[in-house]
Amino acid sequence: MATKIFKHIQSPAVPLPIENIDTDQIIPARFLKATTREGFGNNLFRDWRFDENDNPKEDFVLNHPTYEGKILVAGKNFGCGSSREHAAWAISDYGFDAVVSSFFADIFKGNALNNGLLPVQVSDEFLAKIFDAIYADHQAKIEIDLENQFIKIAATGEQESFEINPYKKACLINGYDDIDYILSNKELVEEFESKR
Repeated sequence: MATKIFKHIQSPAVPLPIENIDTDQIIPARFLKATTREGFGNNLFRDWRFDENDNPKEDFVLNHPTYEGKILVAGKNFGCGSSREHAAWAISDYGFDAVVSSFFADIFKGNALNNGLLPVQVSDEFLAKIFDAIYADHQAKIEIDLENQFIKIAATGEQESFEINPYKKACLINGYDDIDYILSNKELVEEFESKR
């Protein structure tokens, strides 16, 4: 199944300056019964967003009316813990296109890239600048340019480059999953086979 095409985004961001956010906090295990990707966004950060009576917790950022956007900015070591793919599904289904952090757990990073969610890893220093920009102006725009591999704070013009696997970059830019990518190179495959 092809994923959405991702090339460039400029959006306000939602700040979540908590380190070591694990996949059970992102999507608690009790919500993993479904086998399709839809609906997981309803339970994103469920135990942080709602109390035991399912009332929204006013102090949690996703319940704060001032913060919105397509970019989640989180503390260091995001996505640690168990290897559930549902964590990436929940973040995407909620409406985020990218997550910015100074470090991602490897399995989460792979699951995100496989599901059309862009993990942007920045330095600790640049992450702090992004948080400062968001707190100074809740509508501060963050720009992510996947083709040129940089992230920028629009208000200050400060930017930093980020790394991404070239194969995963090609998949995101073209909206390919692994099968789509192979099919896009059908002529090269056929040429290779003809020479064997």
